[in-house]
Amino acid sequence: MAVILHNNMFRYLALGDSYTIGEQVLLTESFPYQVVQLARRKGLALAAPEIIARTGWTTDELQAAMKSYQFQNPYDFVSLLIGVNNQYRGRTAEEYTIQFKQLLDQAIELAGGIRQRVVVLSIPDWGVTPFATGRNREQITAAIDHFNAINQQLASEQAVGYINITPGTREAALDSSLLAADGLHPSPKEYRRWAKRLLPYLSQK
Repeated sequence: MAVILHNNMFRYLALGDSYTIGEQVLLTESFPYQVVQLARRKGLALAAPEIIARTGWTTDELQAAMKSYQFQNPYDFVSLLIGVNNQYRGRTAEEYTIQFKQLLDQAIELAGGIRQRVVVLSIPDWGVTPFATGRNREQITAAIDHFNAINQQLASEQAVGYINITPGTREAALDSSLLAADGLHPSPKEYRRWAKRLLPYLSQK
C-alpha cells in the first residue's frame, strides 16, 4: 500500500455510528483509538484518528454529516462500519445497498482512490445481547446477516478490505465481558479484538 505521509504521520479516518465512536466506553477505548495505539507500538507514526460517527446514525445520516464536513484528503487509511441502525429502524435492504455503495465510493475517494487503503467492517449482531431480550433474536440475526451480505458483496466488487467481525460479536451471548455496561454495545475488550484485525491493513506498505 503506497502511503502518503503528512508531517511524517499516517492519517486515519473512521466512518460509522455508535460502534465507531465507542458508545459506553472511553474515547480512547474505541476501536479506532485502539488500532492507533497498536500501530504505534509497531513503530508506525499515526496521528489521532479522525472520526465521523454518531450513535444512532443510519447510512443517509452519515452521508448528510459528511456533506457538511471539511475533509483534508487523501487519508492513508479509511474504515467504514455502518448499517445496524438501518436494520434496527426497519429500513429496506434496497435503500441500504444504494447508500452503502455511495458511502464506499466516497471512502475510496477520501483514500486518494487507492482501494487498498479502505476497509469495511461487518455489522455486529446485537440480537445476542441482553438489550434484545423479548425481541425475535432469530429475526434480528437473519436481518443482520442479510445486510452484511450486501456490504461484503459491495466491498468485494470495489476490491477493498473486509473484516467479518460479526461471528465474534455473537460470542457475547455467553461472554458478558465482551459487552459494555448497557448490555448492548461492545466493551473495550471486544473493540481490541477488532483493532487487532485492522492492524495488518495499516501495516501494509
